[in-house]
Amino acid sequence: MTLLLTAERLAVHGREGVLVEPLDLSLQAGRALTILGESGSGKSLAAQALLGTLPRGLRASGALALGPDRFDPARPAGQRALWGRRIAVLPQEPWLALDPLMRAGAQVAEVHALVGAAADPAARTAGDLGRLGLAHAAAIWPWQMSGGMAQRLAFAAARAGGAPVTVADEPTKGLDAAMRGEVLALLRQGLADGGGLICITHDLELAAGLGGEILVMRGGTVVERGPADRLLSDPQHPYTRALIGADPARWPRPVPRPAGVPILRAEGLALSRGGRRLFSDLDLTLAPGEVVGIEGPSGCGKSSLGNVLLGLLAPDRGTVWRDPAAPRFGWQKIWQDPPAAFPPRLALGQGLKDLARRHRIDPARIPPLLDRLNLRPALLDRTPAEVSGGELQRLAILRALLLDPVMLFADEPTSRLDPVTQAEAVRLLADLARAEGLALLFVSHDRALLAAICDRILTLR
Repeated sequence: MTLLLTAERLAVHGREGVLVEPLDLSLQAGRALTILGESGSGKSLAAQALLGTLPRGLRASGALALGPDRFDPARPAGQRALWGRRIAVLPQEPWLALDPLMRAGAQVAEVHALVGAAADPAARTAGDLGRLGLAHAAAIWPWQMSGGMAQRLAFAAARAGGAPVTVADEPTKGLDAAMRGEVLALLRQGLADGGGLICITHDLELAAGLGGEILVMRGGTVVERGPADRLLSDPQHPYTRALIGADPARWPRPVPRPAGVPILRAEGLALSRGGRRLFSDLDLTLAPGEVVGIEGPSGCGKSSLGNVLLGLLAPDRGTVWRDPAAPRFGWQKIWQDPPAAFPPRLALGQGLKDLARRHRIDPARIPPLLDRLNLRPALLDRTPAEVSGGELQRLAILRALLLDPVMLFADEPTSRLDPVTQAEAVRLLADLARAEGLALLFVSHDRALLAAICDRILTLR
């Protein structure tokens, strides 16, 4: 088989020392290499070292080869010159990859024309968007898309240049089961066409479907590696076993509880966006301590419903009553895409200090929440771009909990978390909701996860 990429003793160094211990990688044509691990384990840093996109203050060492060309990862200009043509990037955060001032179809067509040199970029773009369920979205702006739609658009743009090697960072996060299957099929088609794939993911089903080799990372070190079928069926390392055993389908089911007096009541809600009806005649009540799930395919209106309930969006019809005795800032949201919810140039710790001062919150409450969410205090010295997506999402959960909300709308709050961290964060949220009398509205594409924590589930179609 043709060897597309090799890395020898690839490592990442930062102010705190070695963040990713030296590791060796090889990628053959038609094969996938999947990297699993908890948020902050170093898997995304390893991919960034391959691409030459490490955040400022971090540096790579080792040796790298793309086909016959060799590079020094400490001098990333060589890798960057091959972006799109030899190595394609599907980043973890679609909002950071898409141009907010360019319509969806134009972004894909531009890559076909300038990188892939396609004879008919418009036709190629139409085919790409159609296969990803975005045929209706070619003329809209990225900021008008749901998180799942934006992820699919970023995927189409990344693949349009025809590069033989693709690095995909969480390509199925935020997608419903049907679309995850579509993305898996597209990735496998790329392998069948002779391409190679490096996939960083928390999705064990995706890892199994891709086959090839799996690396499991923890604390910047590879703790186990091997063929996908063997590693997933017979893991040897205790952490790998814990990772696989954290499947929500294995969690105990919640004990049914009677609903109390509602703090929120919605009646006859209807909403349309972009000329398309999302939902109509929708009734919903929420009581303190109640955990209610919302599921449905990407773009069906889950996030919009939460925004209507919070008063951030006006419905076309219907009414929403919120308990007037609740504090003004008692209605909180955990956003689906955390980079959009944090000032990009402000240190995370400074943002929490500003919040505590503005709302007269005791800063001593922050360290215990950091510990409960498995977050290192050193992360607070960094900006949002210098932490992983999973770490940033857990910081968003922490920030919302500091305000002691009476209702929390959690919009895909675990889409960036590995299974182990997801189990910890979700159980923390559900336990706090029931213990503190917090009404929790939880959006997810994972039916098993909702069934494991929710008192009831609302399905949108």
